[in-house]
Amino acid sequence: MTSRAAIALVYTGLLLMGLLFISPIAFMLAGSFKPDARVLMEAGEWRAFWPAEMSLQNYRDVFTRVDFARFLWNSLLINGAIVGLGLLVNALAGYAFARLAWRGRDLMLSLVLAVMIIPIEAIAVPLFYLVSLFGWRDTYLVQILPFIANAFSIYLFYTYFIGMPRELEEAARIDGAGVLRTFFSVILPNAKAVFASVAILTFLTQWGAFLWPLMVTSSESVRPLPLAIATFHSLPPLQWGDIFAFGMMMVLPVLLIFLVFQPWFVRGVAATGIKG
Repeated sequence: MTSRAAIALVYTGLLLMGLLFISPIAFMLAGSFKPDARVLMEAGEWRAFWPAEMSLQNYRDVFTRVDFARFLWNSLLINGAIVGLGLLVNALAGYAFARLAWRGRDLMLSLVLAVMIIPIEAIAVPLFYLVSLFGWRDTYLVQILPFIANAFSIYLFYTYFIGMPRELEEAARIDGAGVLRTFFSVILPNAKAVFASVAILTFLTQWGAFLWPLMVTSSESVRPLPLAIATFHSLPPLQWGDIFAFGMMMVLPVLLIFLVFQPWFVRGVAATGIKG
């Protein structure tokens, strides 16, 4: 009985925490279907979490007031390139640290681990001047290239690859496969979990990026959704229903990607030992 009570208590606590974390999204979802006048009027009541009068007018207003499709395409293009190219570059780097023997490997791995503690805010200004010298400002390239190589992603791949059995690689080497052939034909098919984990974590981080795009872009033609919603918030008239609808359409791709890759993400988290 004591064990069952403890389990029930744990699950109750987890349920309450889940409701706490999901409540802002539920409030935003409900507000996106309400008339603008009722969004803040019911903010302090339980009615805030379900709309009495449902309407898609707020979503139609978003597409009328701004070029939402353009901003969405910008975000998908930028984040898709960062995730796709990042998986290739960071996976190869992690494999090189985990399996290949080369001079200076331990020193370079230590430097990669040291870079993990440096936030983008600390290097934003010198990086801004560097890309300005190359003439990359206000382009897609300046929002993609600096974030392809990622120290945290390299470390996740490294911890996963170093725990893989070497017998698979040795068998491939006996059959005459080189390093790249071994990686793409043997290692990559057996590392779907860590690839899914890194893809989701990278997408979540970059999807909400605000400071760097704000610094390096000046035209709406290349700006992503986080800057668009900030501009939309200051665009008169201020209508919270429209803002909530914009926010829901911005959150939806993240939720869809997480739901699609959730099984591999859970296995990747367990395999790489991510905490928190």
